[in-house]
Amino acid sequence: MEQQIQFDNHMGETLAGTLHQPERPPVGAVIAGHCFTCSRHTGVLRRICSALCEAGFMALRFDFSGNGQSQGRFEHSTWSKQVFEMEAAIALIQEKGASWIGLAGHSLGAAIALLTARRRKTVSAVCRVAGRVSSTRPMHFLTPPQQQTLAQTGQVEFNSRERQLKLTSDFFDDADRHDLMDATRSLTIPMLVVHGDRDEIIPVAEAHLAKTANPRMVELAIVAGGDHMLAQPDHQRQVARTVTTWFCHQAGAPAPGDLSRQQ
Repeated sequence: MEQQIQFDNHMGETLAGTLHQPERPPVGAVIAGHCFTCSRHTGVLRRICSALCEAGFMALRFDFSGNGQSQGRFEHSTWSKQVFEMEAAIALIQEKGASWIGLAGHSLGAAIALLTARRRKTVSAVCRVAGRVSSTRPMHFLTPPQQQTLAQTGQVEFNSRERQLKLTSDFFDDADRHDLMDATRSLTIPMLVVHGDRDEIIPVAEAHLAKTANPRMVELAIVAGGDHMLAQPDHQRQVARTVTTWFCHQAGAPAPGDLSRQQ
């Protein structure tokens, strides 16, 4: 069952979420964060959360502030703010009785999931889909003139997903304060890294870097032919099946017999 919910972040802004509730008592809970300028309704997150729910997990996908249906201004986005928002989602899930908690995220959401897992000892496992570990200053989506404007004025406007958006230097400066490689090396809980080998935004080499950084804790799942958004339905079904089976194993729950018919 899907339920549309709302909860507040640390600044009192209302965040929108979709809570997937299994028909039986949940075996655990997984919280999923979306990619940069996206929303909780991206196809791969919907597939993952639906599959997790079918396997007996409570699953929550939510919009970071300034995105989707959540309150807040996009230009106030920072990595740290989104970590605090994922922590607010953890608190919500705990209020609903979840004891075993996993985190997941796609692209930027993968970075937020990793950083949150590092801060919160209540997190038992983390799954990163199409995430980066080698660099945290996300300048790749800006043209050279835009980068010059940012350097000169402290803010920059850009288009993404049919939205005219603005960011300030606070977003980039805050990102610089986080070290994803160090967070990966120091991780003491299991992490699944899922990546398409034809990712046009974040190369699949980033997944192999994560494995090299922490071979004991990191497990790889490479999607042959998968792009950054894992847009093809077959790829989304594969990812949902892989992620769900892995979380079942981590939570000590029975793995689903066949999720290939997941819609």
